[in-house]
Amino acid sequence: MATLLGINAKILVTMDENRREIVNGGLFVREGVIEQVGPTTDLPANADTIINLAGHIVLPGLVNTHHHLYQGLTRVIPAGQNSELFDWLKALYPIWAGLTAEAIYVSTLTGLAELILSGCTTASDHLYIYPNDCRLDDEIQAAQEIGIRFHAMRGSMSLGESKGGLPPDSIVEDEEDILHDSRRLIETYHDSERFAMLRVGLAPCSPFSITQDLMRSSAEMARSYGVRLHTHLAENPEDIVYCREKFGMRPGEYAEDVGWVGEDVWHAHCVMLNKEEMRLFARTGTGVCHCPNSNMRTGAGIAPIRKMLDIGIPVGLGVDGAAANDAGHLLAEARQTLLLQRVLGGPSALTAREALEMATLGGARVLGRDDIGTLAPGMAADFIAFDLNQIGFIGTSADLVAALIFCHPINVSYSVINGRLVVEQGHLTTIDLPVILERHNIVSKALINKEL
Repeated sequence: MATLLGINAKILVTMDENRREIVNGGLFVREGVIEQVGPTTDLPANADTIINLAGHIVLPGLVNTHHHLYQGLTRVIPAGQNSELFDWLKALYPIWAGLTAEAIYVSTLTGLAELILSGCTTASDHLYIYPNDCRLDDEIQAAQEIGIRFHAMRGSMSLGESKGGLPPDSIVEDEEDILHDSRRLIETYHDSERFAMLRVGLAPCSPFSITQDLMRSSAEMARSYGVRLHTHLAENPEDIVYCREKFGMRPGEYAEDVGWVGEDVWHAHCVMLNKEEMRLFARTGTGVCHCPNSNMRTGAGIAPIRKMLDIGIPVGLGVDGAAANDAGHLLAEARQTLLLQRVLGGPSALTAREALEMATLGGARVLGRDDIGTLAPGMAADFIAFDLNQIGFIGTSADLVAALIFCHPINVSYSVINGRLVVEQGHLTTIDLPVILERHNIVSKALINKEL
């Protein structure tokens, strides 16, 4: 059986139940599962693959719980640079109407490459628009090729402008078609086993693009298959106004009304949740994905993450769409989370280790996984290593773990996913990235110029 040994780490952050941080640490892996974690001197001397991690800090792979990978094709579109969420979407919907299967495939590869290089080893993506020949299968193919642990969420939009929704009628789908394809994808791809590399869930887009009937039908289907549910909720003040005008209730009340609370559900953003809605989420175990950079970019506000954590809401981090964030660096999201909570609550509102915990264990909990997020025997061999011998880490010897959050975010030197070396000395090993980037830019320009 294939074995891998990581040794001599300057410090190894386990995120285990005791939150051990091991000096000169390492870990021994067999067939993609961790067998031993501890000081290098306590580990086996030999393995099929040995990685010398001297001068590096090692930690569990980061978990991204919300993304729209296709949006990497349409970054910094002038019409959306200075817009609030609804106007931003209206500016971009007509461009996205030109998406093709190749566009989905190429943008998934580049977006996942960006995430992996930032330290992400498990990613969830929310693909909710399917014009032309686009399918979720295109994303899944790309994720399998690059080697990331992937949660493919079958998003959808069915409520067009003519029926009071936000998206144009030309890019929404028939609800029966959505449910049929959702069933097909679950039955074809979803793996419920521990250490699964691919899982599928259902993710109708938002209250302003989906009917209540589809929300309820999706929840019923997901629970019949034991898969998870995900959507956008309470992202900005416009969301509150829309829910009150269309449904006569706040977003949290709406979620409860359509059956979208529980341990199998997580919502993106939740910037505008009030105390009663947060108590509902805490009581039901409903998760939240915090997307700080995106929320700042669109002027949505600052989610009250400290309050959520204090009452027991599961919270993970997400980079959100690459056109609403214009970056896909998960460590940068952890840093911004810390800084924004301190803007709200002072310098003790959130610690560096709490931010890292949201990016690892928090994300694992939100995705319903008990096999990732920590480095311990019996856990998936998903770990990353950052080289501390860089100018940005000069003078940080007092607390190298905190330095990862307080200092400028950097890319990984090594990433191991499912026991496989995916990044080695800063370079992706699974795809020819320069070739993919070149193709991505060609597809992006054609899409923006409406030539696809």
